[in-house]
Amino acid sequence: MDGKRSDTLYPRLGTVLVILIALVAGMIGGFVGWYGAFHEANHCGVHTTNLTSNQEAIVVGIFEDVKRSMVYIKSSKTNVSGIKHPFPINGSGSGFVISCNGSAYIITNEHVIAGADELTITFFDGTQRSGTLIGSDPMTDVAVIEASLPAHIQPLTLGDSDNIRPGQLAIAIGNPYALDNTITLGIISGLDRTITTEGGYTIEGVIQTDAAINPGNSGGPLLNARGEVIGINSAILPFADGIGFAIPINTAKKVSSEIIAHGKVLRPWLGITGMDLTPELAEMLGLDLDGGVIIVDVFEGDPADEAGLRGSSSHIGAEDFEPGDIIIEFDGKKIFTMNELIKAILEHEIGDEVEIGYVRDGVEERVNVTLKERPPGK
Repeated sequence: MDGKRSDTLYPRLGTVLVILIALVAGMIGGFVGWYGAFHEANHCGVHTTNLTSNQEAIVVGIFEDVKRSMVYIKSSKTNVSGIKHPFPINGSGSGFVISCNGSAYIITNEHVIAGADELTITFFDGTQRSGTLIGSDPMTDVAVIEASLPAHIQPLTLGDSDNIRPGQLAIAIGNPYALDNTITLGIISGLDRTITTEGGYTIEGVIQTDAAINPGNSGGPLLNARGEVIGINSAILPFADGIGFAIPINTAKKVSSEIIAHGKVLRPWLGITGMDLTPELAEMLGLDLDGGVIIVDVFEGDPADEAGLRGSSSHIGAEDFEPGDIIIEFDGKKIFTMNELIKAILEHEIGDEVEIGYVRDGVEERVNVTLKERPPGK
């Protein structure tokens, strides 16, 4: 149905446009400011990196320490979008070792390995190993690979992305364009950004950096001045220099731990698709509500269905369109948008019973719902 979203994450054009506008505004504002000891803007708006000899030695030392933990990932697949190809289609990206116990657990981006039939891992010394995908999570763009471990490999130290601040040093390492162990330097430009992944999932709380992130850097570490991993290089803003994004390492820690333990990430699930009740839509439908989530579809046998919640009669704009139940409260929290509902769901555990407030035919009602595990692919 037009405009629908599931209670997993789903792309929203309006959100993306707002993000792009905000990022462009931030970029313009950034050109006015002074970047301190690490950055200086020239007359063309291109940033050059100026380091003292001590700072330079620190960066060189960090690179020497972490390069042994870096890997180059080559993926090969023959099935793309349901089409079988006669010859393998190759992709590549970066990754880094996060733990060693006879074999190496390697973290990377989900989009680096998505759909791959084979994974080849190349370590810093040129040693190649076949990689086994332990699991991946498209909702956070994180994947974990296992490979047998060459000698002298050490896992990287994982930092705390909750303690980083804009203006702090940021070091990105990866394999852009198959150029192994490439290092770029910048700062943390911003926090709590929102991006949409290649798979259409919205990720919030993302780190913004001006350290160059190019194709092939995906999956590599973003480091702080102590050489600790604070993020996983993930994306760039197209047609804009100096705007890259990294998944916070605290998010990746939680996700990778669940993948290693269960082969997947366990998440609660309500079992609906929905859309924001905007002021314009509320006026069109004659509803006296400040916001909420219109249920578009209810998946049969899932929590919302078992609780008796109803979806819409047809797609919006159709003559016979009747809105489904409108969720306005979830476990005591007011709900105005689908993103707020998603956040509220993810704060709970599988099996939790929550009270949902909703409006049906102009009447506010309440129902208790027991959350289930999110099915694969939803």
